[in-house]
Amino acid sequence: MPRKIPMRRCVATGESLPKKELLRIVRTPEGRLMVDLSGRANGHGAYLKKDSEAVALAKKNGALKKALGVDIPDSFYDEILKAI
Repeated sequence: MPRKIPMRRCVATGESLPKKELLRIVRTPEGRLMVDLSGRANGHGAYLKKDSEAVALAKKNGALKKALGVDIPDSFYDEILKAI
């Protein structure tokens, strides 16, 4: 029987995609934001499609702010783009 592929929803586009095709953004218990490349960091996570258009859309409509409950500085969006 084939293995089940974990699916997650992109907060910007609303697409359900395999977890490997998404980037996890985490708000740690201390309130710090970070890009979680391992996918296992402790904290509240939100997924973004690995696409510059999805990052721009998330910035425009405030999808990450809503999903994580914290203000997202513009410099953090640059960090996300570097990780892609």
